[in-house]
Amino acid sequence: MERATFGGGCFWCIEAAFEELEGVESVTSGYAGGHTEDPGYREVCSGQTGHAEVVQIEYDPDQIAYEDLLEVFFTIHDPTTKDRQGPDVGSQYRSAIYAHSDAQLETAEAFAAELEQEGVYDGIVTEIEPLDTFYEAEEYHQNYFEKNPTDAYCRMHAAPKVEKVREKFAENAAADD
Repeated sequence: MERATFGGGCFWCIEAAFEELEGVESVTSGYAGGHTEDPGYREVCSGQTGHAEVVQIEYDPDQIAYEDLLEVFFTIHDPTTKDRQGPDVGSQYRSAIYAHSDAQLETAEAFAAELEQEGVYDGIVTEIEPLDTFYEAEEYHQNYFEKNPTDAYCRMHAAPKVEKVREKFAENAAADD
C-alpha cells in the first residue's frame, strides 16, 4: 500500500470522490501543511494554524497509479483559485499536494506542468511540497458524505464531485459492496 495526500477544498467533498475508486483502500480526512501541532477543526477554520483540509488516501499501486489519483484530483476541484473552492474561502481550502516521496513530488510537479502546457488550466496555484505531518480530523468528519447524504452542503457540493468521478472515471470505479 502507498499513500497520497491532497487538499482541494472541503475534505468532505474530496473524501467522497476518492472513495469511488477501485484500488483505494481508505480515505481519511485531516489537516496538513501548517505550523500548529495536532490542530482541531475550529482552529483550522480560523485560518491561524496554516493547515489545509486534506485527505490522505491509502491505495494499492497495482490497482491504481498515483498519476490516476492526480488526474482525479485535478478534475474534481479548481486548481486555479487561491484559497478558495466554491463557497469555501480561506487558506484552509487551498489546492495542495503533499508528497510522501521524492518520486511523488516529481510526478505531481510534472503532472501540473503538463496540464498547464496542454492548456487544460491556466495559472495553477496548487502547492506541491513534501508532507511534513498529517493530522487526522475528528471522527465526525470521517466518511461524512456517506453518513450525511441528505445534508444540504453534501447535496450541493460533494454529490456533484462523486457523480463526476463515477462518469469520467467509470473504468476505475470501485465495485459495489
